[in-house]
Amino acid sequence: MMNRFRGSVPLVWFAGLALVLCVARPATAIEQCGIASAHELATRAGCEILRSGGNAFDAAVTVAAVLAVVEPFASGIGGGGFFLLHRASDELDVFVDARETAPARASRELLSGQDALEKKLTREGPTAAGIPGEPAALDWVANRYGTLPLTRLLAPAIRLAERGFPADGRYAGATALREGLLRGNVTAASIFLDQGKAVQTGFVLIQPMLARTLRMLAEQGGRAFYEGNFARDLTNAVNSAGGLWELSDLENYRVIERQPLRFTYRGAAITTAPLPSSGGLVLAQSLFILEPVHRADMPASDRMHFAAEAMRRGYHDRARYMGDPGFVEVPVHQLASRDYARNRGASIDPARATLSTDLAQAAEEGQDTTHFSIIDNQGNRVAATLSVNGPFGSGFVAGNTGVLLNNHMDDFAHHSGAPNMYKLIGGRANVVEPGKRPLSSMTPTFVEDDRGVLVLGTPGGSRIISMILHSVLTYLERGQIDLPGLVAAPRFHHQYLPDRIEIEPESFPDSLIEELRARGHTVEISRRKWGNMQIVFQDKKGRVEIANDPRGQRGVLF
Repeated sequence: MMNRFRGSVPLVWFAGLALVLCVARPATAIEQCGIASAHELATRAGCEILRSGGNAFDAAVTVAAVLAVVEPFASGIGGGGFFLLHRASDELDVFVDARETAPARASRELLSGQDALEKKLTREGPTAAGIPGEPAALDWVANRYGTLPLTRLLAPAIRLAERGFPADGRYAGATALREGLLRGNVTAASIFLDQGKAVQTGFVLIQPMLARTLRMLAEQGGRAFYEGNFARDLTNAVNSAGGLWELSDLENYRVIERQPLRFTYRGAAITTAPLPSSGGLVLAQSLFILEPVHRADMPASDRMHFAAEAMRRGYHDRARYMGDPGFVEVPVHQLASRDYARNRGASIDPARATLSTDLAQAAEEGQDTTHFSIIDNQGNRVAATLSVNGPFGSGFVAGNTGVLLNNHMDDFAHHSGAPNMYKLIGGRANVVEPGKRPLSSMTPTFVEDDRGVLVLGTPGGSRIISMILHSVLTYLERGQIDLPGLVAAPRFHHQYLPDRIEIEPESFPDSLIEELRARGHTVEISRRKWGNMQIVFQDKKGRVEIANDPRGQRGVLF
């Protein structure tokens, strides 16, 4: 039986884990390292890689792997994500697409309709899981851009999975939120819960099966996940529980390198996510709509009104046009053009909200996600956003692999007019097809101006794009750089449908909310705050500063 503890953790039991548990080390040690992640153990492991001679890409592999162990509710090798890379030696910018793909047996007919909705086929259990991309991405980034072997880069994650670590408030909160889901799978419950119950802070999470799988990846490389005996075991475990995978789905999975989306805004060069992330196109259109607007001279209600109207139009085009570019033709040049954005912005009434139903017909996506940002002393940088979609993904651990699978099949459009778990509405361009990658909102981003470079991103499902938008606007509109202010600023969001401005609780005065309502906006106050933004800034002299979102530090999940 595994050793598990509630409450305080007996440190004697953790002999040999001094590095991992040195939480009293001053924060400046991390700040000087140039890594901002959602968990201190991941940041420290990445910093050790940099200090031992690795570059930002090596550190990214280590940070991602450790986050897979310590934040299983947010990301993992059973999920996927995106890595935005900048290599300083030749100024190469590249977007590594490790998004999940739909199994060959997945179809709109099978995963849509009232019966599928009632059974939650795209949200819970093995039918909800797309083919994972993160194992392939770790191998890809390490071998093409890193300098250290996978055995070194995955060692910290393997050690943490084998020996365990004390759960923090975010992990405890996630188990409370998803206790019912996890109890639906015996293996998941035995790993992530405490005798079938949500855990308390300090609970020791030990994952020996995941450690074994990570060691296999370290020794044999990423393809070991997708081919041979392990892939057969994985496929059999999924299908014996009612899943849809074929061995060929794993064998055919490949990482795709894409050109990032690049544009300029008010003197800054912005490099961000291309399709199948909708983030870059919605960000570009929203910024271009706002470019002629003199926001600095406006009262807060006007700034919020124009930003909401810009987001409304950007998310509307997300719904109408965007999907996996390998399957649908998306008018990218039109959607990313200033002329098109300004034509769309011309319909904004400064005094009244536009009804989303007046814009035209529809279509739309995930959260428990994680983000980290890295800059090394050579100027290499990484912005990576990784996800299993909902908290603890599908809630299904595949056999004895220790791999908790995603539920990103919910990011496809399955049923006309039916929202997914983030209340986004799906359309034709994002309909499920074998091998297709679902549309995403993950938006890892670089912003470069005459002050330096900002590397940022956040989890938050459909709200990711609005959070990046607000941060870019604030960074470029203010002369003084205030990273803690950027990550802590109150947040609001509009995603076309539902037709409302959503705001964080206790973030804006009642008078401002009433002004927005007087313009015709529906304003809804969220039950929780959202996002967990991670920022690194490097100035022109090479000095580095980081900022971690206080929402994550306080144990807030959303």
